[in-house]
Amino acid sequence: MKTRIISAILIAIVFIPFLYLGGVPFRVFFSILGVLALYEMIHIKDKKNRYPLIMKILSYLCVITLCLNNTMLFSSNHIISYQMIAIMMFMFMLPVIFFNDNDRYSIMDALYLVGAVMFIGLSFNMIILTRNQDINYLLYLLAITIVTDTFALFTGALIGKHKLCPAISPKKTIEGSVGGSLMGTFVGVAFYITVINSSINIIYIILVTLLLSIIGQCGDLVFSNIKRYFDQKDFGNLIPGHGGVLDRLDSFLFVVIAYVLLIDLI
Repeated sequence: MKTRIISAILIAIVFIPFLYLGGVPFRVFFSILGVLALYEMIHIKDKKNRYPLIMKILSYLCVITLCLNNTMLFSSNHIISYQMIAIMMFMFMLPVIFFNDNDRYSIMDALYLVGAVMFIGLSFNMIILTRNQDINYLLYLLAITIVTDTFALFTGALIGKHKLCPAISPKKTIEGSVGGSLMGTFVGVAFYITVINSSINIIYIILVTLLLSIIGQCGDLVFSNIKRYFDQKDFGNLIPGHGGVLDRLDSFLFVVIAYVLLIDLI
């Protein structure tokens, strides 16, 4: 626990200046995190079947391109061209023919790589674009994620009895999930009406914030399932006591994606 607390403080010390500055420093910082997140996705798969080096290099180049898409002019417009997506799909799918060896690079390897690159690239791009929109919206999403995760842990440890998804994450409980969502919703709503928009319909923002909190927990379970599938405890060991980049950002990535889907309704 002591290691986790110290690491959390160090994470905050590193993260807060980039969050405050925004602009180029924030874009560069989160593009680097995106590359590290993709590295973790590839590395965990490599333990079963290693990717050819050329496919890894292409993956990193693609994820950087996606992370920085439409961000250079401080845009907050969440648009990506179908041409870019089509090109990337061809880049990962067609080499199956040229390798002509399922032990080196199979269609399942290609599909996993497509999914990893698209998910990581687009979600980190959404984070950058949300920061371009307004720092307060990103703080709102961070508040929901952090408070939900923290109170789900504490509530589950105190009163948790009924398992939520034992086949995926044996320690998570229904009580913890409910406690996390209630507190995450309370803090998120309080922040939104205090800092962002005090005139918004209170019932509406409560429902939206609750939905984001629940989706964040679903994201945590999705990534837990990936780790369990590859028989790994964590995605990495970059952060002592916490694991890797994806171990810390899994819930947040899903919250940001859901926010972008709901942005026109808030």
